[in-house]
Amino acid sequence: MRFEWSYEQQTAYDDTLAAARDRFPEPIHDRNFDRKEWRTLGDLGLLGLSIPVAYGGGGLGALDTAHQVEALGRGCADTGIVFASSAHLFACAMPLVTFATEQAKRHFLPGMASGELIAGNAMTEEDAGSDVSRLAVTATATTGGFVLNGTKSFVTNGPISDVYVTYATTDPHAGHLGVTGFVVPRTSQGVRVGEPFVKMGLTSVPAGTVTFEDCFVPDEHVLGAPGQGGVIFQHSMGWERACLFAGYLGLLERVQERAVEHARTRRQFGAPIGANQAVSHTLADMKVRLESARLLLYRACWEMDAGAQSPLNVALSKLAVSEAALAGALDTVRIYGARGYLRDAGIETLLRDTVPATIFSGTSDIQRVIIARELGL
Repeated sequence: MRFEWSYEQQTAYDDTLAAARDRFPEPIHDRNFDRKEWRTLGDLGLLGLSIPVAYGGGGLGALDTAHQVEALGRGCADTGIVFASSAHLFACAMPLVTFATEQAKRHFLPGMASGELIAGNAMTEEDAGSDVSRLAVTATATTGGFVLNGTKSFVTNGPISDVYVTYATTDPHAGHLGVTGFVVPRTSQGVRVGEPFVKMGLTSVPAGTVTFEDCFVPDEHVLGAPGQGGVIFQHSMGWERACLFAGYLGLLERVQERAVEHARTRRQFGAPIGANQAVSHTLADMKVRLESARLLLYRACWEMDAGAQSPLNVALSKLAVSEAALAGALDTVRIYGARGYLRDAGIETLLRDTVPATIFSGTSDIQRVIIARELGL
């Protein structure tokens, strides 16, 4: 078992870290990210890391991809655009890579890798968050394709997306075997996009509703075979729960760096606050959570590259990273005290951005359900 990175891997990480710090030095406040910022990510190769080279991507495996996303999360001051780019790549591009027709791959993937296109993952519904086997959006077979009807909610990138990866019920009596995946351009007749939600965190990335009204989707834009949508979605969740959360590893490393620096320089009662055992032990616990989560995430990605993806290890990784990020951000607010509560310090923004990590891609409780099930309970 080897823990070090090769020279090439470490150089790629360092280059991405430096570029992220240079291009995104400040959080994006009071607006969504713009197309220029999105194209910057594309120019850096970060929107196509795991997309095959033949379609304009980097052709990286899961572990190398996660290493790059971790560098982006550490260097980029705005977590919203890190999340947006990861959702675009893992929840939208990777299902196309594995399950789309060759025509759809060549039509969509190069633009997704370059940043010409923005993709939105349209799975969640008002009454179908964790239970994705009961989707109200329907797809009815017709000559040459399917007709979609219904509304998706909490579509990341939705209000500004050019293309959507969505899932709909094609057989209401077959449970998760009755769900089918589709790729749908925004310009398709019958696609209506709602206004962005006002959210607690990740404010630079818009999310909203997408409604399909008698929206025709040709057979060429069906993902996999009809009824395979549940498998396709779980495949995308493997990528998302592992590689996307590498961005939160980077965020936690950034949070810890700031907390340690503050503990060294902030003085109270004639000494740095880091000399206080309560503060130093908090920082020690933060480091333990970070390194434990990192190892779990790297193992999950290594297994994906080996073709032996384990639901248990992916769930362990997602749970550990998301909870560690939230705990670390909250601890940092406490270490900063009143300063951490002020927006100018940027710490409260990091806290708000970590809260949704325990909700999206399967809540922490859903991960615990998966873990318990894998233990045979």
